[in-house]
Amino acid sequence: MPSPAAPPTPAAAPASPPPSFAARATAVAGSPIREILALAARPGVISFAGGLPAPELFDTEGLRAAYDAAFAESAVRALQYSTTEGAPELREAVAARVSARGLATSAEDLVVTTGSQQALTLITSALVEPGDVVLVENPTYLAALQCFGLAGARVIPVPCDGEGILPDALEEIVARERPKLLYSVPTFQNPTGRTLPGARRAAVARIAARRGLWLVEDDPYGELRFEGAEVPWLAAHPGAQDRTALLGSFSKVMAPGLRLGWLRAPQALRRAAAVTKQAADLHTSTVDQLAAAHYLRTADLDAHIGAVRAAYRERRDALLAGLGAALPEGSAWNRPEGGMFVWARLPQGYDAADLLTAAVAHDVAFVPGAPFYTGAPDPRTLRLSFTTHTPKEIGAGLERLAAAVARIGPTGA
Repeated sequence: MPSPAAPPTPAAAPASPPPSFAARATAVAGSPIREILALAARPGVISFAGGLPAPELFDTEGLRAAYDAAFAESAVRALQYSTTEGAPELREAVAARVSARGLATSAEDLVVTTGSQQALTLITSALVEPGDVVLVENPTYLAALQCFGLAGARVIPVPCDGEGILPDALEEIVARERPKLLYSVPTFQNPTGRTLPGARRAAVARIAARRGLWLVEDDPYGELRFEGAEVPWLAAHPGAQDRTALLGSFSKVMAPGLRLGWLRAPQALRRAAAVTKQAADLHTSTVDQLAAAHYLRTADLDAHIGAVRAAYRERRDALLAGLGAALPEGSAWNRPEGGMFVWARLPQGYDAADLLTAAVAHDVAFVPGAPFYTGAPDPRTLRLSFTTHTPKEIGAGLERLAAAVARIGPTGA
């Protein structure tokens, strides 16, 4: 007798798509600079694009010894969880360095962060609600614009000149827009390399105190001064002490791969940032913190920074000496007293994005200035970093840039 037929298999129900991404994840574009860096990473390209420290200047032996010592002193501690605020000995060392630069600081004033970029993210998370107004220099650090965009802030540019923020313009915008905070890179700014003078810093501090405004002072480049007098931090000015989050980093003076930064802030804001950090990553890498603390105890970081400054000054001078022959007649550029960047502007009829296309074809790269702007950009601007190539290589790169300029001509065609 035949077996009964098997019942038909029901058709599989169509799968439902997963829920959509958060709006903030799709509202903020990726960094065009990262895309340019990928192009510039091709063998043979001379790149003025990346804001990267020179790898041949890293104190590799000193840092290797510091890691060995961190394990030798207590391998168990080096590999264990740590406190959110950071290893006490590293906080003490950072506090001593900040105090030596003119801003009295104790270890309790600080939180160690996973790079200063995390410090900015923590402060933004602690302060900024969707729709809050955040003021920035124009142009400004691109990753800060991404950070504020992810938070849903309404970002408004403050007019600047060759020395930075114009205090009168800032006063008018603060009165009109009632912002939550002002973000600034006042010393050797990224992307422009400019430094805000002391009198303007004092004016910014007074405006913040009078109008009720948080200040976020980002200082990754301040120790890379080649010439000129030191300018006190914004955080050191009367009126700013109780409202300034100061962000610092070891990336530019020790090594960016350590991913070590720090945050100095008033107690309530510092506590909010620490709670936010607990939710983000619990704490920064213990072994990296202990190695850095050992390095600061046993190595002469100031002497190392002095050698880096000397090399960077020579490279800056090589770039400045050759720009006149490399860029079109009528171009203009500044002379930064330190840091990593020169800011240039092409004459009428040129577009930096068009020039980049031609430059990459000649195996040289830079970063167009447009992505750094809030609102309408200046398409003729460009950022050139001088840190990662020798003076001889810089000269060769400028010859290639001159060939690219000749190729596109003044119309960009």
